[in-house]
Amino acid sequence: MGKRSVIPYGPQHPVLPEPIHLDLVIEDERVMEAIPSIGFIHRGLESLVEKRDFNQMTYVVERTCGICSFGHGMGYCETMERIFDVEIPDRAKFLRTIWFELSRMHSHLLWLGLLADGFGFENLFYQCWRIREKVLDLQEMTCGGRVIFSVNTIGGVLKDMTSEHMQIILKTMDEIEQELKTIQKTFFEDYTVLSRLKGVGIMPKEKINELGCVGPFARASGVAVDMRKLGYAAYPMIDFEPVVSEDCDSYARCYVRLMEIYQSIDIIRQAIAKIPSETDLVTPVKGNPNGEAFVRLEQPRGEAFYYAKASGKPNLERMRVRTPTFANIAGLCEMLKNTELSDVGLLIITIDPCISCTER
Repeated sequence: MGKRSVIPYGPQHPVLPEPIHLDLVIEDERVMEAIPSIGFIHRGLESLVEKRDFNQMTYVVERTCGICSFGHGMGYCETMERIFDVEIPDRAKFLRTIWFELSRMHSHLLWLGLLADGFGFENLFYQCWRIREKVLDLQEMTCGGRVIFSVNTIGGVLKDMTSEHMQIILKTMDEIEQELKTIQKTFFEDYTVLSRLKGVGIMPKEKINELGCVGPFARASGVAVDMRKLGYAAYPMIDFEPVVSEDCDSYARCYVRLMEIYQSIDIIRQAIAKIPSETDLVTPVKGNPNGEAFVRLEQPRGEAFYYAKASGKPNLERMRVRTPTFANIAGLCEMLKNTELSDVGLLIITIDPCISCTER
C-alpha cells in the first residue's frame, strides 16, 4: 500500500467551472475515495415562499437553474395544478412538451460542447455550441427569452405558437439533425475521443440502482428509467422509448445524451403534428391553494422532484425541489474510486453536474 494524500478538487477548476468541491484521497495518482462538500452557493430559494406568494414563486423556481429553467417552472406549476385540482388545456400540454424538449436539446448540446472542451477538442466544442444557438433562437422566437422562458403559469401557458413558428421549428429541426450527424461521427469514432471515454468511469447497473442515480447517468448503465413515461404534459400522446446503453462507461453517457437529442427532435415533430387547434391556453384557478402535492419530471439531467404544501393562504407553507445532480453525487463519488487523477475532471463532467441546482 502506497502513501495516501488528500487533495482538494474545486470549488473552481480549469477543466470544470462548476463550483463543486471534492476531497480526493489519492494513492500514486489513483483516486481511492472522493468525499463531497456541498453548500458553497446556497441561495435559499425554497425559503422565499415566506416572502413571495404562490404565483410569484413560479418565476422564483425557474431561477433554480438557468439551463433547465423551463422544467423547473413547469414542475412547480404541475404541482400547484394538482393542489388546485385543475386540468390544463390540451394545447397547453403540447406547447409545454415542445418547449421542454427544446430545453433538453439546448442542455445536451451545451453538455456535449463542455465534454469536448474537457478532453481538449476546441473545434468540436465550438461546433456543438454553434448548433445550440439555433435552439436558443427558437426559444427566443417563441418565448422572448433565450434561457429563462417565463411562459409557464398555474393552469397552462402564457404564450402560444403560430403555425409560422411551428414551420420554422420543423425546418430548424431538419437542419440540426443533419449537423448532428457530422459531429456524431467525431464523438463516436475519433480515436482520441474514444481513448478518453471508452472503458473510463465504469458504473455498474447494480451500483446505479443501489445509489438511486437518475437520468442519462442511469440510462447509460442499462437502467431504463425516464419520468416522461409517467405521462405528464402531452407525453402520453407521444411515441418514444428511453435511450439506453449497456456499456456503463463515459462513452455510453455521451452516446445516450447525443441520441436523446435525436429523440427530442422526433418528439417535437410528433407534438407539432398532433397539437390541437383550440384557442384556450389557461384554465383559470380561483382563490388560494390548500393541500399538498408532488410531481416527478424528467429534466435533461434526470428525475427532478417538486413538492408544495399550502394552507389556504397566498404564501405556501413549504416548497421543496430535489434536483437530479443531488441524486447523482453519490454515484459520482462511487465512480471516481480507483480512477486516474487525470480523469477526474472529465468524469465529473460526464454526470452533467449542476451545483446551483443542487444547492438552490
